[in-house]
Amino acid sequence: MHTVWKGAISFGLVNVPVKMFSATEEKDISMKTLHKDCGSPINHVKTCRTCNTELASESIFRGYEYEPNKYVTFDKDELDKLLPEANKAIKVLDFVDLHEVDPLFFQKSYYLGPAETGANAYSLLVEALKRSGKIAICNVVIRSRTNLAALRIIDDCIVMETIYYPDEIRPIGQVPNLPSQPEINEKELAMAQLLIQHLSSSFSPEKYKDEYRHQLVNLIEKKITGEEITVAPAAAQSNVLDLMAALQASIDAAKPAEVVAEVKSTKKKVTSKKAMKSSPEESVS
Repeated sequence: MHTVWKGAISFGLVNVPVKMFSATEEKDISMKTLHKDCGSPINHVKTCRTCNTELASESIFRGYEYEPNKYVTFDKDELDKLLPEANKAIKVLDFVDLHEVDPLFFQKSYYLGPAETGANAYSLLVEALKRSGKIAICNVVIRSRTNLAALRIIDDCIVMETIYYPDEIRPIGQVPNLPSQPEINEKELAMAQLLIQHLSSSFSPEKYKDEYRHQLVNLIEKKITGEEITVAPAAAQSNVLDLMAALQASIDAAKPAEVVAEVKSTKKKVTSKKAMKSSPEESVS
């Protein structure tokens, strides 16, 4: 596993030397862009729009466009000076409960392993976090960018999750057409709850697969061996516009034998409750 960062976790006066490793990897199939006439890969070069010349790395610097075609420019040293001096430290700011951090904030996961001289301090921090039931909120600089992050324990390993700053999260109020006071049909609600109940299970990540990627790999292998490719037509989608019918069809597809009786029972309960609410005089007499 490739080390992407070396430094130390700093909380109070304690320093825990660590190495950082990417905890995840993208499994997308990488493809090159090719010239259709000869099949050769196409080079992507950096050119200046004005000079129309290819540029070397040393001829490129950074600029912020504050008005159309007007820039303030920076060289690397200017930007590096803005970074914290101790940019090899994961500085703990607070300890909080994990449930207080909404998953919306999480970005990317990293494993933190002990450095050669930090095994004892590492084990101490792992045990302290486990017993406290807390996670640590911290600051860290990765690739010239300051990040907010959370430290938590998974299987006796410190896992660091970079998280968004609050001002990077768009307000939910910006989402258009959110219902303010929705009218819920009680029968539909009962059916939806029943469907959720029968589709509920414990989280087993190994059962989820990227079907598109597996099909693409299979297609690539067939093309390499020269096998004739036939693509089956996609199944026709039934546009069920009636919500109740869609819920019923979903439940029937999920567990038809076990669910039918319960669905009928649920419908009867909802109907009888509705009748009692709509006829108070009859219930009093």
